[in-house]
Amino acid sequence: MSGEVLINLTPMETRVAVVENGVLQEAFIERSGRRGIVGNIYRGKVVRVLPGMQAAFVDIGIDRAAFIHAHEVMAPNTPPDEQVSISQLLQEGQTLVVQATKDPIGSKGARLTTHLSVPSRYLVYMPDASHNGVSQRIEDEGERERLRQLTESCQAEQEIEVTGGFIIRTAAEGVTRDELYADMHFLLRLWRKVSERKHTASIPSVIYDDLPLFIRTLRDVMRDEIERVRIDSRENFQKLLEFAREFMPGTESRIEYYPGERPIFDLYSVEDEIQKALGRKVQLKSGGYLVIDPTEAMTTIDVNTGGYVGHRNLEETIFKTNLEAATAIARQLRLRNLGGIIIIDFIDMDDTEHQRQVLRMLEKSLERDHAKTKCTGVTELGLVQLTRKRTRESLEQTLCEACPVCHGRGTLKTPESVCYEIFREILREDRAYSAETYMVLAAQAVVDRLLDEESAAVADLEVFIGKTIRFQVEAHYSQEQYDIVLM
Repeated sequence: MSGEVLINLTPMETRVAVVENGVLQEAFIERSGRRGIVGNIYRGKVVRVLPGMQAAFVDIGIDRAAFIHAHEVMAPNTPPDEQVSISQLLQEGQTLVVQATKDPIGSKGARLTTHLSVPSRYLVYMPDASHNGVSQRIEDEGERERLRQLTESCQAEQEIEVTGGFIIRTAAEGVTRDELYADMHFLLRLWRKVSERKHTASIPSVIYDDLPLFIRTLRDVMRDEIERVRIDSRENFQKLLEFAREFMPGTESRIEYYPGERPIFDLYSVEDEIQKALGRKVQLKSGGYLVIDPTEAMTTIDVNTGGYVGHRNLEETIFKTNLEAATAIARQLRLRNLGGIIIIDFIDMDDTEHQRQVLRMLEKSLERDHAKTKCTGVTELGLVQLTRKRTRESLEQTLCEACPVCHGRGTLKTPESVCYEIFREILREDRAYSAETYMVLAAQAVVDRLLDEESAAVADLEVFIGKTIRFQVEAHYSQEQYDIVLM
């Protein structure tokens, strides 16, 4: 599989596209005025303790107070019978050093933890941990053991005293001892600086700021199948090269400056794919389609055969549509960055072997996802449910806002419904006030209906109340908006 990373930089925002085999798989967008805070370490102050929720709010210097749960304050893996109340752990006004684990999403504040960690290319350093661990994505047991021994050897030979533990990242598979040693040395030097600031920084303030998106992408996304990284900013191209030379030697040759007149995101139709990812409907190559509906509680995905009629029989048509849908769904989850609970309604299959193969295809397609996913299988209703870790806003939440006309409902009342509301309001006004004429201000579609299909009803109402009703079109009114003026 061949991959490519495209980086588009402007003073206002940074956009990163991960393309595999010519198809956009992931998009990351960071606005300069609204940078993500995941990974940042803060010196904050507890502003409110909520014993009923086993949680507290902490002021870390951003617009909205952040949220920390009791289990993020206690020692990791504390048994349930030993867990204590949040009131015993934290008090209002207390200074607390915390790390952001989730960005503010929608109406929810950022999520925090006191279990701090700092990442590099191959390792994650956890100063409070008591052991080393290896990424589960490294499956070869021999390689896992080699990396464990290398890490312990490097720890023993560091000039700086090593406390805590390390997580060996997936990118470390196959690395040499020198590379691992250099990575560890960098992390320990970095942590020493963070430790000094923990006690001297003002409250609230940032004491460790994670790398900007374009460098973070190089650290986290770069792997063997990524053939090149193209960036359209000469200044930041140099910064990227310097970072690669210091921390990722051997990758500089794959980093290129893109000077082309054609916008970099027009390559591989990235702009078009981002626009498509904001829609509900996703067309499949076979003619079938997906309908994706994110809600507050979960995301639902419905699979339909659409225009695909197959060549042999109904069961085969359904099976092929579901197989194609499984790979498309995995891509859409990454591209749209959908998180939380996800419910998938595949087309019903009678053959249990077909069900197993579709589920296996979905799980296999999800293996390339950087976010942690867990598939719990098929429910009694034939639905597939899975969870995907959510750490930042989805693509839709980043680029869009709720419609000011329908306020996020996605539907509007029909002109007919609005007409009947107007009739009821006129009757209510007539009982409460004395007026000779009523002027109805409404949208064009509503006034047209009042003067046409509902004209007989309007005439009957005028007779009933003994008053004249007049109408006026207001071009800036939405379909649901109207006013009744007493004259």
